[in-house]
Amino acid sequence: MQTLSLSPADREDARRVAAELRVRWELDQRLQPYRHHRFDHHASTWPQLHLEDVTGIPFLDDIVGIEEYQHRARVRAGSRDLFAASTTPVPGYEAYCQTSLKLGAPRLLLAADDDPRAIARACRTPEALDHLSAHARAARGLTIHPYMAIETVWELAEAFSNHADMPCAVLGPPPPILWIANDKSHLSTLVEDVLGPEWIVETLRASTPETIANALSELATRCDRVGLKRTRCASAMGNLVLDARKIRNAPPDEVLNRVRAFLTRTQWSEGEDVLIVEWVETDLSPSTQVWIPPASEGPPRLDGVYEQLLKGPEKMFLGSRPSTLPEALNQRMGRASLKVCDTLQHLGYVGRCSFDFIVSGDPNSPDAHPQITECNGRWGGTSTPMHLIDRLFGQPPTARPDYIATDFYLPESHRGMTFEELCDLLGDDLYSAEHTRGSFVLYNVGPLAELGKFDIIALGDSPARAKANLEETLPERLGL
Repeated sequence: MQTLSLSPADREDARRVAAELRVRWELDQRLQPYRHHRFDHHASTWPQLHLEDVTGIPFLDDIVGIEEYQHRARVRAGSRDLFAASTTPVPGYEAYCQTSLKLGAPRLLLAADDDPRAIARACRTPEALDHLSAHARAARGLTIHPYMAIETVWELAEAFSNHADMPCAVLGPPPPILWIANDKSHLSTLVEDVLGPEWIVETLRASTPETIANALSELATRCDRVGLKRTRCASAMGNLVLDARKIRNAPPDEVLNRVRAFLTRTQWSEGEDVLIVEWVETDLSPSTQVWIPPASEGPPRLDGVYEQLLKGPEKMFLGSRPSTLPEALNQRMGRASLKVCDTLQHLGYVGRCSFDFIVSGDPNSPDAHPQITECNGRWGGTSTPMHLIDRLFGQPPTARPDYIATDFYLPESHRGMTFEELCDLLGDDLYSAEHTRGSFVLYNVGPLAELGKFDIIALGDSPARAKANLEETLPERLGL
């Protein structure tokens, strides 16, 4: 993919919108409490603490083994860094990262909280702060690089600074900006102001069961399918897709009962906005991956366009691969993403950011219509394996191979398999950074023994070869 940049006119337009939104949302005052821990060029020289605290994402509290996902932070950590987790890595995984993948030798900070997801809060104990202080002393500073820069991450930065008497920066947006990106209602406003209403599906907002039901019935009169969306959920967990014809034919009480059932299931808080949206039928749901540096260090950088692997009517995320869509379409989505990110940057956003799109119409036609459906102001299921690939193969645009990244579930007959047994089965098909050969890269393997689940990247010299390695070679090596 070609390197993209915005025109001076687009950048000026993005700055204008940022200035208007800064006033409308009273951001200058709301950002004041976070100013001492903002990331800048000084912080880029400090060691980093990587952590995956998912407490900002609803509906993850009852997932078995969710604390094992904290080891995804290992993918980002280098030899000068630390990564935090409440459990130890599975036997053999750290040796695999260091020896097979050449990812350096960061230090693990073990920390635990009553809530196994709350690793940022767990790092605020005196023992953990002592450990962090000792590690950061030589550099006289620490950068926290979180999965998502939620409030507890900034509280950890403040606790570290007070404990260690040295500066601490957060490589992520302050919460008032974080939730502009991650809240679907704010995102719709942002995209409409920056790009125009044609870049979002028709969207209504309501905040009571009755007004949500009325808006749903109204939208159903002019759409084939309609959806309800909670504003801060991930991976389709807060979505409901409905046949508009059934809504049109249903009595008002039945529509209201459906709405109430959805609100109960998704643990809705009274008064919170819910989005009522046109649900466009399409199999094309690409995403763009962007890195946003501090405004003083240059414009946002497009790191890639990806095709998402989705399942079911709600489009549950399963994995991703580099886009095979027409280059003209990739560039349209890339430039739109950069313009929104340029606005976010001038509001104060720093760090990883991505956008989910839908594409209606023929993707090979100039009339193909991409629209933004979500923003992920955090690391995620596409950016994490992308970053790992770039650590192994070098920075794009020329070095990145074709691949598919996904999670893989073993059948019941293979449950209980250890990581070392999995590696033995894959043998020389496991990628070796030293020899630069192999077809598979493993990560996020903590749930393997209990759930039979691991994350895998299938490599190939073409999209078809990567797909064949995932669907044919992998099951064959595992004896499935």
